[in-house]
Amino acid sequence: MSGKIRLLPFIVAGLVFVVLPQFVNVYTDWLWFGETGYQDVFLLSLSSQLSVGFIVFGFSALLLFGNLQIALKSLKKPHLLIGPTTEDVRPMVLEQSQLRLIIKAVSGVVALFLAFFASSQWLVWLKSSHAVPFGKTDPILGQDIAFYVFQLPALELVRTLVLLLIVVSLIGSAVLYFLSENLNIEPDKGLSIHPIAKRHLSILGAAFFLLMAFGAYLDMHRLLLSPGGVIHGASYTDVYAELPALRVLIGAAIFAAVLAVAQAFSTVRWLLVSGGVGYIVVSLAGSAYSVAIQRLLVAPNEQVRETPFMIHNIEATRDAFGIDGVEERELSGDDALTGDDIEKNSETIANVRLWDHQPLLDTFGQIQEIRTYYDFASVDNDRYVIDGNYRQIMLSARELNSESLPNRSWINERLVFTHGYGLALGPVNEVTQEGLPVLFVKNIPPQSSVDLEISEPSIYFGEMSNDHVFVNTRAEEFHYPEGDDNVYSQYEGSGGISVGSFFRKLLFSLRFKSFKLLLSDDITQESRVLFHRNLSDRLSMIAPFLTYDEDPYLVVSEGKLFWIRDAYTVTDRYPYSSPVGRGPNYIRNSVKVVVDAYNGSTTYYLADPDDPLAKNLDLIFPNLFRPLSELSDDLKLHLRYPEGIFSLQAEVLSTYHMTNPDVFYNKEDQWDVPSIDDNGGGGVPMQPYYTIMRLPGEEKAEFIQMLPFTPRRKDNLAAWLVARSDGEHYGKLRVFQFPKQKVVFGPRQIVARINQDQAISPQITLWNQQGSQVIWGTLLVIPIEESLLYIRPLYLRAAGGRIPELKRVIVAHQNQIVMEETLDQALTRLFGSVQTQPRSSSLRSISVDAESVLEDTDNLPMLTTDSALLARKAREHYEAAMSAQRVGDWAGYGEELRQLGMLLEELNNSQ
Repeated sequence: MSGKIRLLPFIVAGLVFVVLPQFVNVYTDWLWFGETGYQDVFLLSLSSQLSVGFIVFGFSALLLFGNLQIALKSLKKPHLLIGPTTEDVRPMVLEQSQLRLIIKAVSGVVALFLAFFASSQWLVWLKSSHAVPFGKTDPILGQDIAFYVFQLPALELVRTLVLLLIVVSLIGSAVLYFLSENLNIEPDKGLSIHPIAKRHLSILGAAFFLLMAFGAYLDMHRLLLSPGGVIHGASYTDVYAELPALRVLIGAAIFAAVLAVAQAFSTVRWLLVSGGVGYIVVSLAGSAYSVAIQRLLVAPNEQVRETPFMIHNIEATRDAFGIDGVEERELSGDDALTGDDIEKNSETIANVRLWDHQPLLDTFGQIQEIRTYYDFASVDNDRYVIDGNYRQIMLSARELNSESLPNRSWINERLVFTHGYGLALGPVNEVTQEGLPVLFVKNIPPQSSVDLEISEPSIYFGEMSNDHVFVNTRAEEFHYPEGDDNVYSQYEGSGGISVGSFFRKLLFSLRFKSFKLLLSDDITQESRVLFHRNLSDRLSMIAPFLTYDEDPYLVVSEGKLFWIRDAYTVTDRYPYSSPVGRGPNYIRNSVKVVVDAYNGSTTYYLADPDDPLAKNLDLIFPNLFRPLSELSDDLKLHLRYPEGIFSLQAEVLSTYHMTNPDVFYNKEDQWDVPSIDDNGGGGVPMQPYYTIMRLPGEEKAEFIQMLPFTPRRKDNLAAWLVARSDGEHYGKLRVFQFPKQKVVFGPRQIVARINQDQAISPQITLWNQQGSQVIWGTLLVIPIEESLLYIRPLYLRAAGGRIPELKRVIVAHQNQIVMEETLDQALTRLFGSVQTQPRSSSLRSISVDAESVLEDTDNLPMLTTDSALLARKAREHYEAAMSAQRVGDWAGYGEELRQLGMLLEELNNSQ
């Protein structure tokens, strides 16, 4: 009884600190998955982990305890003495009952460890049992790719678990036999072993060798997944030396297992040892044979020997990364452009991206955060039809950063300041007179100057929302600031879990480690808790088996705000495919995830139903994915080809566009992503960028992502890769290559020429010496017809300031480089007068004209009645712009100038 009393505190402590927290987390997660609609996913993952854990635990415990119990029965004495016996030291005495308790404990601990390990691999078991054929076989062993992707990992896991059990059983049993003196090494007689011990250990030895034979069989398939010399996958040596050696090794292991069984029932000694020695000799001989083949046959004539296997590698890698269907087209690259060419591609010119992500993010932070607790986490690229025109747009969500609250009390962080509000949205190419971005949607509450309305601007779920909040409480939620006062609201969405009951309050108090919830009078029966509000946290909770693109992006659709995030299915088990670094060697953009920024509703859409990995997951989780056809038509217009997979494909294509094995072996035509050096360092590789342009040979402009290439260790342009995103062309890749016998200036060469230009370089130096900081924008490669334009914006930030202003635009074509205040002016200098779509980047010149015209009020009576009215309205906008400039309202200043420009254009047309 006293022993039970002494154990009671430990039992209570275990329940309080281990069992209770696990129960709270699991139960509240169950409630959360129910609220999100994915309770069946959570139930399947949980039940699979428990099932696998119990099965492995039971099997492991029985196998271990059974073997150790057999060894324990050989102990003929009722007790066991452990340790030396001297006058001063007494040996440890263990009764058989105590020994049985010890082996039970050891068996249980080892089995528990293996069970935890196996349960963590629950998805491996499910993928194996729901394997989907690829319809393609490997070129060496003839296995369907599905065997390598789905079944091989499960077989490796089974072998590892059983091998560990056999080894532990063998060692444990040998120790018990040694302690019971049934296994001895005597100086005069050598090894002495009791027949029972010999039979038991020999059977375990046979099992060990059978597992080694099974491992060699799996190694035959692993050869196609490992580096083999010049390629990834089985090489000449692997196929003609290593593979036969593994087959012989399988035979040697099976023969050793037979000898082990014979040893169990034979009086002949050393059969088991002979089998083991034979296995080791065969293994060493196989390794030596492989080395000899590599050095004597392959190395002297490697290119010829490895050619068939390079072909396997090229075909597999191109298929695994989805670049086997890349369209190729040749461009001359050296045609001289004319003004007519520029006008013909006006849609491309009208959407040239003059704003970079970081300068624009810094600017948003200064002119649109409004309050200190608002933050813009990132800037996203998208396209919208604005007032009937197809425009590229950059936008950013205004999210709430609770860490920046002036008073970080529990009530403020959890009940009052619960959500972000609105966004900043504007074109990529429009600039105010002061070099600031023009905004179509701005301020709080959102003000839209175009036909894009925001009916629900509240953001409860986003990139920064990583803390739990309570809604529908007695405390009013802060909605947005309005002058010296604040506007408050109540959450009317469908998200969240009810916390009205005392039991729920207690549960969530324990989960969030705060009892303020339990004691708060503000929590009512209608109150709900929102948690896992951060997009990364939310999606990884629902479907951790998908790989997510790093950049979720915000979309305005039918007045509401949504987040779209791309998800990938990946594996590193595609035979003969070369991985990118330590990453996957197979990838597909199979899933699109849409999250409502207000309600938190999360929907997974299957974008690539032909992908075997996606089919496999769809079989495992039948209610997880919905067909892409169910996505609203408006949101479909904003799907874009993600940068993550495009970057991987570009890196792979830089080598695997070479499909000729001779060219591939010598790396004669390998490409590099060009690096731009602005600071005298080693240079920074160019990143893919989105833009709207009319591709050569196409009839209209479209939203694409592109990246240029240069030859390896060269600076001239070799090619550029495009990923298309619009309509039926979504996901199609096209590469435009330039002739190898001509030199087409590459990005690095253009940058060097800009830095050496006699007009541009002194101006840059002067600005940097005047206490300002020059910030170089992204160098844009703009294909026009059969030639190229290089366009690079230049920003200026005053010393101590945080607002970068767009000051100049540099345009380069062939041997000509110009720098002007606007893109229009630069194009005019290069190509003469050109007509492109009207853009507010011309507002600097407009404001100058406005000042001279509008201050001459005597001219107004000479105009017609309509013209005079337009002129008076224009003067009003001009005066409003000057007022905004005096108070530092640059967003308002830019908007007034934009309106002014439109009126001046209308006035000009009327005359």
